[in-house]
Amino acid sequence: MSQSLLSAETRRHGLRTVLVVDDSRTNLNVIGSRLGQAGYLVVLCDNGREALDLIAGRGFDLVLLDMMMPGMSGIEVLAELRANPRTADLPVIMITARSDSGATVEALAAGADDYVAKPFEFDVLVARIERTLARAARIGELKRAVAALDARIAARAIELGEARTELAVTRADRARLVSSIQSLNAEVERLSGTSGA
Repeated sequence: MSQSLLSAETRRHGLRTVLVVDDSRTNLNVIGSRLGQAGYLVVLCDNGREALDLIAGRGFDLVLLDMMMPGMSGIEVLAELRANPRTADLPVIMITARSDSGATVEALAAGADDYVAKPFEFDVLVARIERTLARAARIGELKRAVAALDARIAARAIELGEARTELAVTRADRARLVSSIQSLNAEVERLSGTSGA
């Protein structure tokens, strides 16, 4: 099952897109409805393989991923996301009915940005989504700043290389000029010595 409300128009207007992945249609509908009311653009998916296909084909701001699903578990989906350079930094919040600390540790160790146990207060989920999105935005800004700095460093390195080349050419020209002057001086001395004789 895949229900998409994504369009180029809504993405241009700054709505944040959330992919919700859960094998329970009831959970999908409840979470999707509540997130929609909270102002998110929501895409619903009921299995891990389809989630990976959706993520590969579209840009999402965040994924809410059920940890326990038949076929492909949320942990397996997360492992594939983290292994792919294009999705390695995609914010993922794991959701699950497991309440043991082992589930939390497993989700975080697999690379989840956060973890929410069912049943959860919806306000808490929204707060965690907002915090995760804000952190992802800061990381994105830092990456852009680093890329800009890398570009400036590369440009300076090129300029430095060009300056070194110019300096080498100037030194070679100077050496040739000095050699020519020495040759001329030697010729003048030779001629002066011949004319004085």
